[in-house]
Amino acid sequence: MACLFQAPAHRIGFQSGIGLAQLKNLQEIITPAVFVPLALLCMEEQPRLDFGWAGRPFIGPVYFIFRGGMAGK
Repeated sequence: MACLFQAPAHRIGFQSGIGLAQLKNLQEIITPAVFVPLALLCMEEQPRLDFGWAGRPFIGPVYFIFRGGMAGK
């Protein structure tokens, strides 16, 4: 189901001037941003410190990819 939205989103994003590396990083951030609340609310998963530790590796790539602003802007 997710792949039905990813391909059009990548095409729209690329056509609007967002770089491919930025699109990939956005995808990697949006996925846990959707899944973690879903796991907590719908699947009744208990919040754990592990969720925070698992998200830390995303901080560096996002900073370096987006520090100059959006590509093409």
